Amino acid sequence: MSDFSSIFKQMMEQSHAMARAFNPALESFQVTGFDKLIPTMPKNFMEMIWGNAFNKDGLDAKTRLLVVLAGMTVLGAQAEPQFKLTVRHALEAGATQKEIAEVIYQMSMLGGIPAMTRALEIAQRVFEETEGDTA
Repeated sequence: MSDFSSIFKQMMEQSHAMARAFNPALESFQVTGFDKLIPTMPKNFMEMIWGNAFNKDGLDAKTRLLVVLAGMTVLGAQAEPQFKLTVRHALEAGATQKEIAEVIYQMSMLGGIPAMTRALEIAQRVFEETEGDTA
């Protein structure tokens, strides 16, 4: 076992012990649904931190979030909780479901069909969840 493997194993054991100490239920915590623990930021707040405050003449929050979705799609939409959160934030920033889907479709040329398919499936789940929230 390499030095890194030993250190990593020790770190993981310590983090599990710490989680058990905080709350025994955390030991078996699964990331599924983690994105629902993080609230969707209001559009004005997103504009402040990602839009006009960063570069007042640059991209607005909606466009920045669509760019982030494009990048995440090309990478295979591997980080599902983060992808779902970004879709929610893009919707809140004014992106339509059609615009989000178009960005994902465009990325099939760079990331491939499997990456596009995974991203679309995740986005569709967010669309269904958010439609349930407003109904």
